[in-house]
Parts: sequence; C-alpha cells; structure tokens
Amino acid sequence: MVAFTIAITVLRKTIKLNLTFSKFAIKPILAVTMMGICSYFSYIIFSGIIAEKLATILSIVIAVIVYALAIIALKVLSKEEIEMLPGGNKIFKVLEKLKIYEKK
Repeated sequence: MVAFTIAITVLRKTIKLNLTFSKFAIKPILAVTMMGICSYFSYIIFSGIIAEKLATILSIVIAVIVYALAIIALKVLSKEEIEMLPGGNKIFKVLEKLKIYEKK
C-alpha cells in the first residue's frame, strides 16, 4: 500500500496525472466487495444443490458478471477507457441507450 501511494504521488506530480482517490480506490474496492459477497453466497447455495466443482465454476461466472455490472454501475471507466476495450464502441453505444453513460 505504501509503494502504491508513493507511485501514485510521483505520477501525479511528474506527468500531471489526474487521478481521483474515489475512481481508483474506493469504487473498485466497493465493486470487489460486492463481487466477493455474491460469489460466496452463490457458492454456499449451489454447493448444497449441485456438485462442488460445478458450484465453484458457477460461482466464478456469477462473480465475473457481478463485477462487470458493478464497474459499469459505479462508472469506474470513462468513455475513452471503455472504447479501448475490444468492441468498446459497441459496448459504449449500448450503455448510452440504457442511459448509464451520457453522450458528450
């Protein structure tokens, strides 16, 4: 954590990087917490119903979906960052139609 703080401080001063603590720390931690809680409880539920290996795989899939939705809902990524993803233009158009992100 100390190394991360030093690196961010140096980057902000050296290249005038505009990093907000909320965008790069609070929101991702919140998304990870939501993902962890959902995957834990989905594993608990599924392990009593189906085989444990299958419950693990299903819980991982649910965790990925929850994390992606949390990142989108918390607006961690900017328009430019979304467009850098494979198929990012299409993803952003869908997010605009759903009124999650606004046109600028």
